[in-house]
Amino acid sequence: MGENNSPQVRAAGGTPWVGRWFAGLGLGLALLGAALVLLPGPGYRGQLLELGPAFTLLRWGALVGLVGGFVSLLALPLLFIGRVRWALWAGFALIGLLVGAASFGLPWALLQQARSVPSIHDITTDTAQPPVFHALLHVRQKAPNSAVYGGPSVARAQQQAYPDIQPLHLPVSPKQAFAAALDVAKGMGWGIAAAAPQAGRIEATATTFWFGFKDDVVIRVRAAGPGVRVDIRSVSRVGVNDLGKNAERIRQFRDRLTRALIDEPSAPAAS
Repeated sequence: MGENNSPQVRAAGGTPWVGRWFAGLGLGLALLGAALVLLPGPGYRGQLLELGPAFTLLRWGALVGLVGGFVSLLALPLLFIGRVRWALWAGFALIGLLVGAASFGLPWALLQQARSVPSIHDITTDTAQPPVFHALLHVRQKAPNSAVYGGPSVARAQQQAYPDIQPLHLPVSPKQAFAAALDVAKGMGWGIAAAAPQAGRIEATATTFWFGFKDDVVIRVRAAGPGVRVDIRSVSRVGVNDLGKNAERIRQFRDRLTRALIDEPSAPAAS
């Protein structure tokens, strides 16, 4: 009896070619989507891409990743039909599904975060008299976003979205508060542009990890009654919506400074 090499028998003896094709295509699209999502950040940070094209690639990456995940999902039932030697290709399909979901999920999460906060990029603990920049003014003049505070409309939007962003009052001397604030700013990885103890002013620049966005920070330390009042302002150089990063930065600084001066037993007493 001759060997039967019909396509039906070959398909029954191994993974159907359609399932393998879908698994390979889905994984390839998912990996392409991941690359399009991850690379715009380093590309912009390395000045290889402008911000507009970088965001365009990010959106395309999310779309390609979504398609790749969907194709990988379709591959799974097609692979299951063959039963025999399907585990390897099913693994490829599962990887494609996970990578595709992540490629779409990251930009989608950023979009949802942007929608959850007001379209402002200048956050301060003192909306009536915001701390002002001096040393960083020449840098701010070249930035798309001005260093001039936006006024009552920005203050109202901030107070509605971030009511906890308030001045920090501490029972220590201005000298102690200034030294601790400078140490905290350095500990947070900010680039110090100016530290003026007599004026009670610290200016620094924070750089975000992924895109390398530059956000400028000014800290003001002033005597207030028996202690000090510390105000901080964080302003993005580019972008209308900061995704809440400036408010988050201020909270982190406030909490670290409070721990350094109040919560830690080794903190020096006020003079």
